[in-house]
Amino acid sequence: MGFLSFVIWTPIVAGCLLLAFSGERYNRLVRWAALLAALVSFGQTILLYSRFNPILSDMQLVENVPWIPGINSNYHIGVDGISLWFVVMTAFITALVVLASWTNITERVNQYMGAVLVLSGLMIATFCVLDALMFYVFFEATLIPMYLIIGIWGGPRKIYSAFKFFLYTLMGSLFMLIAMAYLYTVSGNSFDIATWQALPLGATEQTLLFFAFVAAFGVKLPMWPLHTWLPDVHVEAPTGGSAILASIMLKLGGYGFLRLALPIAPDAAHRWAWLMLALSLIAVVYIGLVALVQQDMKKLVAYSSVSHMGYVTLGMFVFSEAGNSGAILQMLAHGLISPGMFLCVGVLYDRMHSRQIADYGGVANTMPRFVALAMIFAFGNFGVPATAGFVGEWTVIIAIVKANLWIGLIGGTSLVLAAAYTLWMVQRVYLGPIANDNVRSLRDINLRETVVLCVLGLSVLWMGVYPKPIMQAMDASVVKLTQHMAQSKLQ
Repeated sequence: MGFLSFVIWTPIVAGCLLLAFSGERYNRLVRWAALLAALVSFGQTILLYSRFNPILSDMQLVENVPWIPGINSNYHIGVDGISLWFVVMTAFITALVVLASWTNITERVNQYMGAVLVLSGLMIATFCVLDALMFYVFFEATLIPMYLIIGIWGGPRKIYSAFKFFLYTLMGSLFMLIAMAYLYTVSGNSFDIATWQALPLGATEQTLLFFAFVAAFGVKLPMWPLHTWLPDVHVEAPTGGSAILASIMLKLGGYGFLRLALPIAPDAAHRWAWLMLALSLIAVVYIGLVALVQQDMKKLVAYSSVSHMGYVTLGMFVFSEAGNSGAILQMLAHGLISPGMFLCVGVLYDRMHSRQIADYGGVANTMPRFVALAMIFAFGNFGVPATAGFVGEWTVIIAIVKANLWIGLIGGTSLVLAAAYTLWMVQRVYLGPIANDNVRSLRDINLRETVVLCVLGLSVLWMGVYPKPIMQAMDASVVKLTQHMAQSKLQ
């Protein structure tokens, strides 16, 4: 077993072991064990980064052994510049979610922590696998722990939301499975993703394959109009579940586009780019307007996620190095900002058991330390310079403007809308005089909450001020991907 396998399987094994410690008497032990496992996993990803050579565009730390020899499916894993930082971010966010859930999860603690760790390992595996069948298995397997997290520890409508989440994503993935079966057949019984990327395909074949992948990854991202499951799920999911879902799970869709849809069917992607750009513009503008009228803080942040993911597809479908780099940077930036937004909502909900904006006002008067940290995520959400949001969104906008000025202008309006709905919430929740006695009695964040929000806030600022390590690691792989997408595969 190679080092990358340890990175994948450490959180999965640790999560499964925690299931043996049921009962309230083990809750303290389980929490500390889960935190230790998450920190070890994150430490492994840091070592992974130290072993990564940013000059190379090919897969590194590759492991390839037979899995199901009868159908030529292999345990084939590796990382490149596109997947590396998603692996690091997954382990990083998992550790923070474990710490953030320390006190607000009081029932079945071992099962919750186990589900979080298993989910982390499955997501890391999805970013690393180079065998299509394994990709499908891990991609779908992530549904199970998230389904349990929502369905067991969620809100009043948790069963409905968990079912909707599972059904939407499973139905979308069905089309991907059919596409994979076809590619397996025409590739000479191979599940190797690199082989599929080099496979010559006709125009009709590419079109059908492209939309099959869009069905799977568009739901997961989510793209408009396949997004309707996301607000419902976020509202009912526990705070930690929302943080993982927004930070990592949505990125599996964007990663799927970069790894499968665009390289396998580049001609179809170019042909239908106008449609994808149109849907992306609707997402960034229309969903931004929808976010403006939300009264529930979680729903506002959820719709904000849909709008920001529109930038990801905008960047991808201009087919440039800057566009692909911007799409990845936007996913990473959103992966840091969105969990911060959800964790801030969770802090308030833990104290007042309400997510309604109207129930708050003047929180800064009683929770100044919390509001100071919350403002970092608010500013990052609409791309203020020196935050991660600025790096991601402006890289995409620059790429779009180079491709088409009018698309860039329309896409740029999203920044104004993001500022509008974010500041609208900030003004009504955090600023002004104290609105009611419940706000007057609020306690500021404790040491644990401060550590979680501080670490995440500093990460947002670090990426905004010094994105060079991220860009250096992915540049070679992005150049290779862009060059591949520019070449026709028509037979």
